[in-house]
Amino acid sequence: MTAGEAGTSTRDAAIDAWMHDYTGAVPGASVLVLHEGEAVFQRSYGLADLEAGVATTPQTNFRLASISKQFTAACILLLAEDGALTLDDPVRRWLPSLPAVTDSVTLRHLLSHTSGVIDYEDLVPGDQVTQVHDADVLRLLEREERLYFTPGGDYRYSNSGYALLALVVERASRQPFAAFLHARIFAPLGMDGTVAREDAGPRVAHRAYGYSPVNGTWQRTDQSTTSAVLGDGGIYSSITDLARWDAALYDDRLLNAASRAQAFRPATVTGEPDVAHYGFGWRLQGGMQWHSGESIGFRNVLVRFPTQRLTVVVLTNRDTPEPYRLARRIAGLWGAQP
Repeated sequence: MTAGEAGTSTRDAAIDAWMHDYTGAVPGASVLVLHEGEAVFQRSYGLADLEAGVATTPQTNFRLASISKQFTAACILLLAEDGALTLDDPVRRWLPSLPAVTDSVTLRHLLSHTSGVIDYEDLVPGDQVTQVHDADVLRLLEREERLYFTPGGDYRYSNSGYALLALVVERASRQPFAAFLHARIFAPLGMDGTVAREDAGPRVAHRAYGYSPVNGTWQRTDQSTTSAVLGDGGIYSSITDLARWDAALYDDRLLNAASRAQAFRPATVTGEPDVAHYGFGWRLQGGMQWHSGESIGFRNVLVRFPTQRLTVVVLTNRDTPEPYRLARRIAGLWGAQP
């Protein structure tokens, strides 16, 4: 065995040990490590569907939750490249039914979580039983004559902002958001299994269902009343497809160099742990670019170290634990530090 083979064997064994709790007849996970453009580790654990006993594979599609935001931001950047909009457009240019209090809110503010727009999840009635969609978010915000702060004056993570951005994509492109994602990102990159899930849209192939621990057993908790909102978290994807997405972030195959620089440029300071700045759909900490995704039944993270050409993705179909620290630990096997 060569030294390189020994190192690979040791890393594989370490990751397998750390993933022990995801093995067997329990909600599972997929783990991907990309280094210098190659998948140096790609492995799945546990079950995607407990009731049917379906094993998780590298092609299993998990609900990405807020990892979806980087795709929504990329849609806006593509439309800016097209000349269909500018990042400094007032949001009311595209969504004029928003109240006058949002007059000074721009698309740039929405992208960087500096809009001050009220969190729609705080506006959904407690007895809501039907699912909320992006258009419903707009309707909820139309009634809000208040902001958290003056646009551009502070940072507050905003799911509302990204739901509004999805609607802007629809208005500027004259296509449904899910269709634009497919036509301009997923299909060109060969992300054939990736979809923005809609009840009336294409089915999610190789789908993972979400679970939560309840009284010592895993119970399916796959969708909440806000799971149908696409712009802030409605994309399903696999580690196989996310490898293609990661590759596209290094060259001009999707976004040009100026757009990629905008996505990863520190747009605003945050007070969040390990998030010195936020870009457009990306959390930034030194040389690390990352985002987590949390929704009912799913906990995910994607962590990039571009100067080392290293990326770690951990997708899980369970409510707990949050895998960010695990992903950082895995990245450490290849010497990655922020």
